[in-house]
Amino acid sequence: MVEGVAFNEGTFMPVVEAKISILDPAFTRSDVVYDTATVWKGLFFRLDDHIARFFASCEAMRLTPPHSAEEIKTILAECVERAGLADAYVQFVCTRGPFVDLTNRDPRKCRNGFFAYAIPYIWIISREKQDAGARIAIATNRRIPDSAINQRVKNFNWMDLSRGVIEAFDRNFDHVVLLTPDGLLSEGPGFNAWLIKDGVLKTPKDNCLHGLTRRTVFDMARDLGLKAIETDITQDDLMNADEVFLSTEGGGIMPVGQVETKLYGNGAPGMLTSQLRAEYWRRRESGWMSTAVKSLLKTSAVA
Repeated sequence: MVEGVAFNEGTFMPVVEAKISILDPAFTRSDVVYDTATVWKGLFFRLDDHIARFFASCEAMRLTPPHSAEEIKTILAECVERAGLADAYVQFVCTRGPFVDLTNRDPRKCRNGFFAYAIPYIWIISREKQDAGARIAIATNRRIPDSAINQRVKNFNWMDLSRGVIEAFDRNFDHVVLLTPDGLLSEGPGFNAWLIKDGVLKTPKDNCLHGLTRRTVFDMARDLGLKAIETDITQDDLMNADEVFLSTEGGGIMPVGQVETKLYGNGAPGMLTSQLRAEYWRRRESGWMSTAVKSLLKTSAVA
């Protein structure tokens, strides 16, 4: 099962065989929350933090996963182990579940579902493009506001993000970031955005997911004696930055060499960004904040 393994309705199976009902509001209404962890060299990164965020997202949407936190850890580890992956992208999802009565669509009465899967590690932006400095567009459409959908609840309401991706790819950029309705920097599809100005790391404070790789950047900055802040960032701030990078589970610290027509330096990764990127992967390989896949298999059992 080299393409990946899923856990669906209590059964492990090849990921391509996992399905949900077309009547599930997870499909028809994006009534679903999820989280994504990664494994590198056999080690989950910040797994407890991912599990905690997952349950917080579920609580915010009044969803109750049918498995405990410890059971989910074991399920995720089993998916990775059965797929035979040392480096993996691991997603776990809580769905609303089909309505009990289609004529009375009360979401409170649905039996919530759970599935998970492990596939080979995903690079949102390839290593080669990161090495060169990624080229990023600014979408003409805006990010949906927090007042409509709380972006700190990890969700699949991605129509605004998908529209931005299509536009960026049509314009031959590597990826895209979106602005808020007020014109402030928000985030990209699956990643947080950062700029560096006069040695200070800055990232948007609102209208974005507070990603765990984002949190990791703050942790590393503190350890390295760097100043990192969350703040409002205008488009002018972004265009006048010294360096720009992105942060995500699917690629780590991703250097940006160009936003729209603006080149940073010579268009290659900046010096401080490169330092952070190297430090991130050094820590991942050293086992920092990590949990071995095999340790979860030895200590727990799926209910």
